[in-house]
Amino acid sequence: MTDVSQETMMFTRKPEGKDVAITIAEVCKALQEKGYNPVDQLAGYLLSGDPTYITSHGDARSKIRMFERYELIEELVINYLGEKK
Repeated sequence: MTDVSQETMMFTRKPEGKDVAITIAEVCKALQEKGYNPVDQLAGYLLSGDPTYITSHGDARSKIRMFERYELIEELVINYLGEKK
């Protein structure tokens, strides 16, 4: 029988070449330019992982896929709570 650790796993953010917040803003702008509601589209993407929720306009789909969904969610929560990184 394998011993499964009961400890909480800790995720740490790796520095990326591009800031997550900047990418989210760029993706929101591209969604708005195409007439989509950024909140609805981002929520759909974050819940499902389906990249077709994000327009390819302005290379938004490629930009957002540079990050893991948990990184995007983390950034949104930090921004919502007003915390500093």
